[in-house]
Amino acid sequence: MSTYETMSFHLGTERLILRPWAESDAADFCALLAERGKGAPTVERIRTSIAELLTATAETGIALLPVQRRAEGDFIGYCGLIIGRSTLEEPEIAYEMVQRVHGYATEAAGAVLDAAVATGRERLWATVGAWNTPSLRVLEKLAFERDHVSTEDNGDVVWLKRSLP
Repeated sequence: MSTYETMSFHLGTERLILRPWAESDAADFCALLAERGKGAPTVERIRTSIAELLTATAETGIALLPVQRRAEGDFIGYCGLIIGRSTLEEPEIAYEMVQRVHGYATEAAGAVLDAAVATGRERLWATVGAWNTPSLRVLEKLAFERDHVSTEDNGDVVWLKRSLP
């Protein structure tokens, strides 16, 4: 079992709310994934994914959380900590926002970074496609530093790390 505190699953900033997944997020989550241009998963598949995310959260004490704007109340993406290509001790920060909104990824990721510090972790990772300049800029603003690049089937992946206070 982890020696770390459980991450807070309710985070907020001036403009954003990050909270646990609900089945009612399925259609919005589906639409977000469809923006990747590789087809849309079915809402039923996404409901299964949400159940899997909630199970993983219960098992690991870290979470990928839906992001909604406070004023509008709309789902605009997700942000959180995942094991991903890393470990539970040094998880990855992950985020994805809908294309119609800009300027929220850094704010959401900053809230998750603070939540990660509160768990007692000492380092976070991020892995980003080398082509994804906007995502790399978000991580740069949050003081992540490039560590190395790996090559995967879909191209080069930049690994970045951030020591936590």
